[in-house]
Amino acid sequence: MDKRVLVVEDEPNISEAIRFILTRNGWHVDVTADGVAAIGDLQANPPDLLILDLMLPGVSGFDILKALRADPATQAMPVLMLTAKGQTADREEAQRLGVTRFMTKPFANSDVVAAVREMAGS
Repeated sequence: MDKRVLVVEDEPNISEAIRFILTRNGWHVDVTADGVAAIGDLQANPPDLLILDLMLPGVSGFDILKALRADPATQAMPVLMLTAKGQTADREEAQRLGVTRFMTKPFANSDVVAAVREMAGS
């Protein structure tokens, strides 16, 4: 497959679990816990797909999503947003900003793999 996904998640247990399941399914996975660094990474070397936590230290997932959608180089990038807060207002804001999929924590590994495959068209 050789597709690359960037996981922006500040909880190491979650980011490592996602890295493990996606690597096992043929993805190259990069992980960062720093939202500010993620914006630079996304602009310098855009992945095929982004898995983005909503609540990050320093900058929110919403802010990162806004920056992605404002940049022609990344505006079409598929984004799976993860959150521990499943509130309707968060879902609506994510949709307004152009998220591709929204998933609440905790999630099943198979749901993440299925969402990534669907979003990547594979």
